[in-house]
Amino acid sequence: MNASEPSSIPSVSDELASAMEWWRDAGVDVDFSDDVTAWLQSPLADTAQPGSDPAAKGPKSPLLERQEPVEAPAEAASPRIDFFAETRPQSLEEFREFWLNAPGLDAIGPRGRVAPRGQAGADLMVLVIDPEERDRDTLLSGPHGQLLSNILNASGYAVDEVYLASALPRHTPMADTVALAASGLDAVLAHHIALASPKRLMAFGTGLTPLLGQDPSTRDSSLREINYTPPTTDTLVSEGLDSLMSMPRLKARFWRRWIEWTALH
Repeated sequence: MNASEPSSIPSVSDELASAMEWWRDAGVDVDFSDDVTAWLQSPLADTAQPGSDPAAKGPKSPLLERQEPVEAPAEAASPRIDFFAETRPQSLEEFREFWLNAPGLDAIGPRGRVAPRGQAGADLMVLVIDPEERDRDTLLSGPHGQLLSNILNASGYAVDEVYLASALPRHTPMADTVALAASGLDAVLAHHIALASPKRLMAFGTGLTPLLGQDPSTRDSSLREINYTPPTTDTLVSEGLDSLMSMPRLKARFWRRWIEWTALH
């Protein structure tokens, strides 16, 4: 570089002026303290140590002031209902009358309920969570019932030889069976099974386990014995008929479990 040419290297004052101009253009025109503020510090870590001067720390950020936890009000447990408070059915005929007319079994009322069908002492009782959407006078009168009929025929059962029942009196999509069991409907189902006195129980719908008085987290939730009446009732719990219809692989698994179960019992 020719010594006669002016230097292109900016001076310190020029750099400082340029930096200040940049910050002003960026909208920063207020002087801030360089002291570190522990915005995320735990309030417990701010406790004064012995011999320290709390005033030397300066004012605290409102974000660091300890807030007492606010406890959410405890939800009151829904009272368990004795659905047999007035009268306890002593036969399947009396139970059907109770099932169709007793108040409180569901939020809608008696109209539209669907009764179970079959005779006491059947070799097999088939249980579903609820009737089909279009059931009126006959339980499982739609496509789910047709699938069940095919299963029974392939297994050597006639539909009229099987006791067919639902755990709920009407079609109830997305039923909260855990809450329904806690409300007392598990006792209704237990009494129903005791009156039906089947030799075996085939339950379609894994949501039935709470209503059957079982823990759904049990490792083997498919094979059970229900001790409602002596002798115990051997029980197989499978996916619902709607799931079997929509997922063929579940049908294959069901048949394997069914063959193993019937071979053992």
